[in-house]
Amino acid sequence: MVKICCIGAGYVGGPTMAVIALKCPSIEVVVVDISLSRISAWNSDQLPIYEPGLEDIVQQCKGKNLFFSTDVEKHVSEADIIFVSVNTPTKTRGLGAGKAADLTYWESAARMIANVSKSNKIVVEKSTVPVKTAEAIEKILTHNSKGINFQILSNPEFLAEGTAIQDLLSPDRVLVGGRETPDGKKAIQALKDVYSNWVPEDRILTTNLWSAELSKLAANAFLAQRISSVNAMSALCEATGADVSQVSHAVGKDTRIGPKFLNASVGFGGSCFQKDILNLVYICECNGLTEVANYWKQVIKVNDYQKNRFVNRVVSSMFNTVSGKKIAILGFAFKKDTGDTRETPAIDVCKGLLGDKARLSIYDPQVIEDQIQRELSMSKYDWDHPTHLQPMSPSTVKQVSVVWDAYEATRGAHGICILTEWDEFKTLDYQRIFENMQKPAFLFDGRNIVNVQKMREIGFIVYSIGKPLDPWLKDMPSVA
Repeated sequence: MVKICCIGAGYVGGPTMAVIALKCPSIEVVVVDISLSRISAWNSDQLPIYEPGLEDIVQQCKGKNLFFSTDVEKHVSEADIIFVSVNTPTKTRGLGAGKAADLTYWESAARMIANVSKSNKIVVEKSTVPVKTAEAIEKILTHNSKGINFQILSNPEFLAEGTAIQDLLSPDRVLVGGRETPDGKKAIQALKDVYSNWVPEDRILTTNLWSAELSKLAANAFLAQRISSVNAMSALCEATGADVSQVSHAVGKDTRIGPKFLNASVGFGGSCFQKDILNLVYICECNGLTEVANYWKQVIKVNDYQKNRFVNRVVSSMFNTVSGKKIAILGFAFKKDTGDTRETPAIDVCKGLLGDKARLSIYDPQVIEDQIQRELSMSKYDWDHPTHLQPMSPSTVKQVSVVWDAYEATRGAHGICILTEWDEFKTLDYQRIFENMQKPAFLFDGRNIVNVQKMREIGFIVYSIGKPLDPWLKDMPSVA
């Protein structure tokens, strides 16, 4: 029986291993993590992450051929294939601070694998890592190998949160990068054999190690670039009276461009886009490619600009001050159908409003108060370290209350900011909400999900990203 062990029970490791267990009943899959609370959650009925379809698969396989354990060394030493899916945060100090990936957790995982291994292993990079990480890991393993043969493969994940299970069950492609040596090719084949239990052969792509590592960074950079491109257009649309939805629809009809990732919004978030682009920028700089680095930096600058523009629009519309005013924040996750708040644009928007002394009432159907308070009081990049290494019990932000109902959040508020495109926000009774708000009542739609015309008929002053401005907003100070 082939044994697979995955180090890291997070957003990537958990769902990926659950699907492998489901599709390969003859393979024993163990997910290990040093965090007892996280492993306990996987072993309970309340999983540590929310992902549609995940719970059913875990319950179906758990205890049969899918196991969750904190006994890391035992399972690593017994495994034939080891997936490493640990945090790779952005460095906050030292060489490459603010851009380079911090490979501390990766390196300690590699040293532990070398220490406990008694038989040949295939080690698979699953975390997003900078190009050439595999080479560094290979050196650590071979210098500590005690005669054991380690083969390194890169198998980047291309999951979108909210649809991760679907992405795993029928992926666009599975990428396996390895050494072009006889042993390397054998290792690639062993991993291909796992995936070919359910993925068609023509969707399993094999490359060299560096191409696989770079493909992941490149894919995220291209996706983020599309969002920044349409968001840059949204600013121009507001200035000229064009409608960004109509523009992006017209552009997306071009088959060379296509319609996906062309929705203007308050900005992109999630654990990968910004981190991967910063990583790309750093690699370019290290290789003396300054112009290329500056090109990709601009994608992040436009994203930051979009979040700032949104905050400025809120403040300038409301008589240039939100001090002491209650503002309802609908949605805190970085996108719908996930409870993930990493790098969510809501953090910067909320911090911007709090900086102007607003009182915030936040509602998100999947995000608990502790998580929201933690995000608002943490320093940049802290989120990407394992929970037990994050600052303990963050100081709660006094002007923030977290409620469990959109109507409660908006009661008595001066304005509403929609920051996540949850479906339930499209069907709220906005007439009822309007009646319970202070007047004039403002609605700032950061996801373009409400019917602007209907909202104006109810009586709201509406700001929708990239749409022709409300007459009220035109008279207000312009937004830089």
